Amino acid sequence: QVQLVESGGGLVQAGGSLRVSCAASVRTFSSYAMGWFRQAPGKEREFVAAISWRGDTTHYADSVKGRFTVSRDNAKKTMYLEMNSLKPDDTAVYYCAVRFGIVSVRSTEYTYWGQGTQVTVSS
Repeated sequence: QVQLVESGGGLVQAGGSLRVSCAASVRTFSSYAMGWFRQAPGKEREFVAAISWRGDTTHYADSVKGRFTVSRDNAKKTMYLEMNSLKPDDTAVYYCAVRFGIVSVRSTEYTYWGQGTQVTVSS
C-alpha cells in the first residue's frame, strides 16, 4: 500500500513562486516513477510534470515548461514541484501520483494518488 501526502500549496500573486511537496509512505520509493497532475474547477485533470525513479528523466507539459521544475529526494521519499513565474491559469488542485515502471505523462497509468493541495494564483 502506498500513501501520498501533498503539502505546500497556498495563495500567491501572479509572478510569484511556490514549492509543493509529495511525501510517500512506501517501502521502496526509488522503484516508482512519479508525476504531478492538476485539476482546475470545471476542467479535466491534466498532466504537469513527471520524473523517473532515478530522477534522470523528466517530462513537462508545454504550459509549464521553463517555469516549473520537478525533482525528488529518494532518501527522504519526497518529490517536489518548484513553480516560478506563476500565472492565474496555474490555479488548480495539484495531485501527485506514483507508478511502477517507466515515467509516464498519462494519468491512467498511475496507480496511487494523493489527496491534492490547492494552489491559487491571484492576478
